[in-house]
Amino acid sequence: MESSDLQRRYIDFTSTLFREGFLDSQYTQLQQLQDESNPEFVTEVVTLFFQDSEKLQDDLTRTLDQEVVDFKKVAAHVHQLQGSSARFSTPPMRSLCIGAQRVKNVCMAFRICCEEMNREGCLGCLQQVRQEYFLVESKLETVFRLEQQIVAAGGSIPLMW
Repeated sequence: MESSDLQRRYIDFTSTLFREGFLDSQYTQLQQLQDESNPEFVTEVVTLFFQDSEKLQDDLTRTLDQEVVDFKKVAAHVHQLQGSSARFSTPPMRSLCIGAQRVKNVCMAFRICCEEMNREGCLGCLQQVRQEYFLVESKLETVFRLEQQIVAAGGSIPLMW
């Protein structure tokens, strides 16, 4: 497939991700930080983001599995998870945003369940968070594959503005 066809597919696919709320302008800003000196920057940040998020989800599962749930601890994990869905710190750099908007939205509902000390609601939100992370991870893997195909075909990756 020619690079121009791949670039069109890339633009169509990423535009859909923005329209459907998987990504927001924060992802575009992250892309703008990538350059020739670090062509894998976005992929590396996103990979670290998902590793960190998986750990947070595991912490939430363990906390919610306790006989007596410490909702303050759950709320702290959710706050961290919500923040990481929008912002991810990569020392020594400042916080970076991947713009996982749908994950952030589920976390907002999750925090309400924590305030209400609603264990079942929290468990339901945790399942939703896992599902949204799975979806955004899968979608971003597709984006990264398209980028690799574009580069292999001799094209350049279009930036979403």
